[in-house]
Amino acid sequence: MTHQMHPFHMVNPSPWPILATMATFTLTSGLTIWMHMKTMTLLNLGLTSIMLTAYQWWRDIVREGTHQGHHTPKVQKNLRYGMILFILSEVLFFFGFFWAFYFSSLNPSFNLGLQWPPKGIKPLNPLEVPLLNTMVLLASGITVTWAHHSMMEGERKNTINALLLTIALAIYFTVLQATEYYEAPFTISDAAYGSTFFVATGFHGLHVIIGTTFLIVCLMRQMTYHFTTKHHFGFEAAAWYWHFVDMVWIFLYASIYWWGS
Repeated sequence: MTHQMHPFHMVNPSPWPILATMATFTLTSGLTIWMHMKTMTLLNLGLTSIMLTAYQWWRDIVREGTHQGHHTPKVQKNLRYGMILFILSEVLFFFGFFWAFYFSSLNPSFNLGLQWPPKGIKPLNPLEVPLLNTMVLLASGITVTWAHHSMMEGERKNTINALLLTIALAIYFTVLQATEYYEAPFTISDAAYGSTFFVATGFHGLHVIIGTTFLIVCLMRQMTYHFTTKHHFGFEAAAWYWHFVDMVWIFLYASIYWWGS
């Protein structure tokens, strides 16, 4: 950085983008083969390739930002813009699911028995496990905010404790969600209700797992002194993502679990 006259990061040639593309193609091909032929060899190869590529690519980014000094204030600002646009794209992703849900529920066709929920489907009680999950996720939003403020104030021990608590709540949420799926009295093939319910809540659950992984990585980086009070965008991005997951769940709970039942 001492030999360049600008604050931008000129990324060196990297093998990870093309390898990530090949791994993604392998994963999608494996999913197709698994659905039709019930063999998981290519699917497992794709998953392994994705995880290895992601680990090594993110390892390089951490090295560039933490040890090599490439993430200048200007670069961090652009990273923030990128994260904002990514979260916006995720909002639009979930908007499609909400559109499908409200389209089917506000104007149920004769195939659904002209009613919502469709005839023969018993919805989940929104005041039982779904309400508990809502409380758990909102509590995790509070603890991740606590971790963020502790990090900005240089309180390392509080940051670690808050992150541990957030991760524990996230894992508890995932366990409750899996239990709910196992005990649900309907399946994804049960008309528009089943498909919109499981696709919307299932993709949210996937985002929770991704966000939990994000937070675990941030915890490991915090424990190895990667973050400072002024330079911690990696954690900031994880906190933004987690708040996005919280907000999506609130809309899911209000729409699908409470109003939709």
